[in-house]
Amino acid sequence: MLLAILNIAGIGVFAASGALVGIRKDFDIWGIATVAVLTGVGGGILRDLLLGITPPSALDNWVPVTTALIAALVTVIFHPSFALLRRTIVVLDAIGMGLFAATGASIAIDHHAHAFAATLIGMLAAIGGGVLRDVLANEIPLLLQPADLYAVPAIVAAAVVAIGRTYSDLPSQVWVIAGLIVGALLRLVALVLGWRLPMAPRGVGYNRRRRG
Repeated sequence: MLLAILNIAGIGVFAASGALVGIRKDFDIWGIATVAVLTGVGGGILRDLLLGITPPSALDNWVPVTTALIAALVTVIFHPSFALLRRTIVVLDAIGMGLFAATGASIAIDHHAHAFAATLIGMLAAIGGGVLRDVLANEIPLLLQPADLYAVPAIVAAAVVAIGRTYSDLPSQVWVIAGLIVGALLRLVALVLGWRLPMAPRGVGYNRRRRG
């Protein structure tokens, strides 16, 4: 029950982030709703397609899409106040990311995927919606920008579940909760401490071309 509630909350937060991008890009209400829904359920749809689950669970059940649409509507109405809730949204986003990565990996294990494949599928389930959002908004995906750690916490959360479920007899719920906590905490700590992945060094030749 708790995981189901967190899953719905994660869809809502991801959908709200998509709606905010649509508002910032001056999309009409249809465009905002489209970006919101794809951001909210896109990762789950990608996960299911990779696992051969048809139709994807997000489309075979009215709750995920409806949740995303409600989140989009709330965002459109109250978006000027969302800046005041930024910290809360960041925390919920981190929880949603950890949850989607963990459940994505667990579902992949249930469908007989190996640990390596389950880890990658879990990561894609967590970041897929955000990539779709940025592509639709004609922006470089946040995943490829040196802004902060997002894919790394997702892949760590998925790996915890995939490895734990493959090599341990503990119940799957234990590993899903463990992956969620590890992924969300790593994401939040990275934000607080400003952790970044290293970039390629910029040598003399690069600087000279930039000046030219």
